[in-house]
This record gives sequence, structure tokens and C-alpha cells, in this order.
Amino acid sequence: MGGPTEEKLFTRREIEGLIAEGRKVIIVDDKVLKVDPWLKYHPGGDKAIMHMVGRDATDEVTALHSAATKQMMLKFKVGRIQGPWVNFKPPIQGGKFRVIGDDCPSENDLAADFTNVAPSDLVSSGATTPTSSGSERDYILDPRLRRRKAPADSSSISSVSDAEDEATLSLRQEAERRLQEDLDKYPSLDMATQQNIIAKYRELDQKLRDKGMYQCNYWAYGVECLRYSLCFGLFLYFLNTGWYKLSAVFLGFFWHQLTFTAHDAGHMGITHNFAVDTFIGIFIADFCGGLSIGWWKRNHNVHHIVTNEPDHDPDIQHLPFFAIDQKFFKSLYSTYYDRVMEYDAFARFVIRAQHWLYYPMLGFGRLNLYRLSWEYILLGQAPKKGIAWWHRYAELSALTLFWVWYGYFVIYRCIPTTSDRIIFFCISHVVPFPVHVQITLSHFAMSTSDIGVAESFPQRMIRTTMDVDCPEWLDFFHGGLQFQVIHHLYPRMPRHNLRAAQKDVMEFCKEVGLPYALYGFYEGNKAVIGHLAEISKQAAIFKECQQYCMENPGHAH
Repeated sequence: MGGPTEEKLFTRREIEGLIAEGRKVIIVDDKVLKVDPWLKYHPGGDKAIMHMVGRDATDEVTALHSAATKQMMLKFKVGRIQGPWVNFKPPIQGGKFRVIGDDCPSENDLAADFTNVAPSDLVSSGATTPTSSGSERDYILDPRLRRRKAPADSSSISSVSDAEDEATLSLRQEAERRLQEDLDKYPSLDMATQQNIIAKYRELDQKLRDKGMYQCNYWAYGVECLRYSLCFGLFLYFLNTGWYKLSAVFLGFFWHQLTFTAHDAGHMGITHNFAVDTFIGIFIADFCGGLSIGWWKRNHNVHHIVTNEPDHDPDIQHLPFFAIDQKFFKSLYSTYYDRVMEYDAFARFVIRAQHWLYYPMLGFGRLNLYRLSWEYILLGQAPKKGIAWWHRYAELSALTLFWVWYGYFVIYRCIPTTSDRIIFFCISHVVPFPVHVQITLSHFAMSTSDIGVAESFPQRMIRTTMDVDCPEWLDFFHGGLQFQVIHHLYPRMPRHNLRAAQKDVMEFCKEVGLPYALYGFYEGNKAVIGHLAEISKQAAIFKECQQYCMENPGHAH
């Protein structure tokens, strides 16, 4: 009698060779999965998978998928690994891989060699790893409770002979300062420290599950539905009585509130059933709001995996309107959009005033979402096979019906004059703009540093995300998006439970030495505007540098 087939034990070098051959290999629960066939079937798009190639994706997969989906993934298993995994940089992010037989040293060898070395030691000497403070709230990054150290004045660091050197040095020093600040502020990236954070994070996940935090509060959705019905009813009433401006206000409120439930459905946080939550999402987002839930899921899944990485996270790639990192000054290549985001003359003009234009541009942010939604549908970016094959056709129908009821029946048939139509359109689109503020507020002022592949999923989420503090009675206005730290750690947790989970998450952060960013709404907005203004100043310096080089080519380096 033959025994069970023994699983193949893969070495790191063998997995590197597979990836060099173009295979899409990820690690989940110490199992080696070759997911090439799944790319075109994945309901969340292929980009999210591409960013996990060569990495231990256990926490990302667990956070974003159901237990049933994780079990389904086992059909792609080709073997296993033994012991903690040292991540590769995925090919989509520029990682280089060697085929079997090529024994030349590579960056992956260097990554493995430095697994137990803190990155702070590689940047500069004297860096320290944060430890838990005796103060109960000292680990919380809250400008209302503590003042953060002011950045060093670059003029005191060095003096240079010409404008080009000064600009180049200033930009480089600023990037290095921000990187070093992150390395000093957050725990060491050595394997022991990061494995401890991962273990505590998984313990917390189980604790929250045991407390019932993943169970949806349907009574809360009953209250939500009453609020939606009230807004929609008042929109129709004032439209019928000729109070068009007031009607537009309530339609805007209706869209504002629906966004939060569409977000829940996209994360399967309502019924936890893929088909049911998808149907809810298409009805709310596409038919009621004119926005593609499929586009949102493709975009948002990537955002949850590579949060605040300028080259990869579409949620911070808003050229020519916003730049939150110096990298955008060099016409950054977006791995999500597969194109260069040109830092052209228009972008240079807008970015230098982005802190002044922040709110006006967000006021019409919905128009850009219309464009992205139709691009997603018409350019065939939706999955064409598998369980999500029907989404594209359902969304195409729902988006078309949206413009029938809103564009034709409301705007054209119910409103008599062109001027009233324009005013109605503008008001209904400006009123939901707090949603766009809330979304950008959680990330724009947070870290955008690339501190290496050794960083764990929970540390990366906490480093790049802030919570917004508000009284409980205002939760309906923020819609759960004010608890972005908890949401990024546990994205499938129903939003009505996020406030209850916050205390446990804060205790976890204190235990492992992770600073928890908690800002008031005013302080958060102030931080974002301040950061945008800082980048604007750097953009002005960069422009002066370019101008100087053009006028003095002999001094260019």
C-alpha cells in the first residue's frame, strides 16, 4: 500500500527560478501557490495578485478573502516552504530574478543576507527602534496631544554653489529625512521583530472574531435604509414642487450616504456572500450612483495591498491635480495604469497651488470617477471568465440606466431651463464631496516611504493610514471611513463594528510599539493641507532647478 504523496519542499532559489520563468508564485500559510491560471478569473483584477508574487501573502489574502476562497486557492498548490519566508520584490515593482543555472549574485541575495539587519543600520548609524512608552497615549500620533519634531532646515545642513545643486540636494535630503524619520519612528524590520508583530496581529484577528466583530449588525442597516429613503424622498418631493436647488442637495446627501454601503458591499462586509454583496454593490453604486463597483474593487484591492506607494497605489496617483510625494516630479510610471503620469506644464502649474485647490477639486471628484468607471467597462478591464463573468454586462446595464433616470428623466425632463439644469448638476455633485475628503484624509499626510520588502502587512497598513477621531453621534457622517486603520488591518469587518474594535487595535499597537495615528477632523485636514503645501514648495524648487539648468547648461550635472 502506498502512503500519501509527499509535498514538494521548495527552496527560495527554486521559487526565484519559477518567477524568472514568468510564473506567478505566492506563499500562503507556508504553501507555494502557482496562480497563473487564476489571473484572468480573479474578481478583484490581476494587479492585486501581481503585487504579491514572490511574497508571503498570508495576511493580505486572509484580510481580503473569505475562508472559503482561501480553501479554493489550494487547488493551485504546488508545494510548500519551511520556516519564515524572506520576501522578494515582485516583478511588477521592479524585482529582478535569475533562472535556475544563473549563479550570479542578485538583489535577492542581498535581501536575504540583510534579513536580520535593521534597515536603519543600512541608512545611517545611531537609529533606534521605538519601544513602548510609559505614557498611556504617548504612542498615539495625535497633534492635539503632542508636537512632532519639526523637520531639519536644509539650509543649515549644507550650502551649495548654484540653484541646481541646492534644489537637487534639498529634494534628496527631504526624501532621506522622511525615510529616516519612518525608520526611527516604527519598529525594526529585522525578522524577529516583524514576525512578532505578525503573530500578535493574527492573535488579535482571532480575538475580534471571537467577540463577533465580523458579524454584521443588520439593525444598523435598517437605520441606514431609513436615512437613504428620507434623503431620496425629499429629493423627489422638492424636485416635484420646483425647489430644484434643495432637491439637488438631498440627492447629493443620498449619494454621500450610499457610498458607505457600496464600500461595505465591495468588501463583502454585509452578507459575506460574494454573489449577494456584488448584486447589492451594483444596485447601489452603478444604478443609484453611476459608479462602477467593479472598477472600485479592482482599484481598491491594489490600494489595500500597496497602500501609499507612489508607483503602485492608484488612490494617491492623481496627477496632474495632486502630488503627495517628490516622485511625481519625475513623470512617475504607474504600474496600475500601465502608463507614465506626465509631470507636464499643466501639472507643474496645478501642483504649485494644490493646497489651495484641494477642496475645489474634490468638490467635482465624482466626475473623474464617472470617467474611470466607463473606462473599466468599455476597455474590458473586468473579468471575462469565472464567477465574475456577468459583472461587466450587469454593470453596463446599471450604468446606462443611471443616466436614463438621472440624466434624462431628472435633469432633462423634470427641470425646465438650462441654467437650472446646470445648477442642479453642480449642487448634486458638490454635496457628496466630504466622502472624497474623508478618503484622501486617511492617507495623504501619511508615510509614502519605501522601506523595503521586510515590512509586515500590519506595520505597513498602520504606517500609511490614519484614523479620524469624532464623537459617536457623527459616525453616520463619516460612514466608518474615519476608522481607516482598523479597516486596513481587517477590511472585511463590517463598518458598524469598527468603533468597538478600535480599543483592541490600539492596545495591539501599543504592545508591539507601532505608533497609532489618530487625528481630529480639523487636525487631519490641517495635516493634509500642510503636507500638500510642503510638496508644492518642493515643486517650486524643482521648477527653479529645471529653469536654471536650461539657462545655464554648462553647470548641469
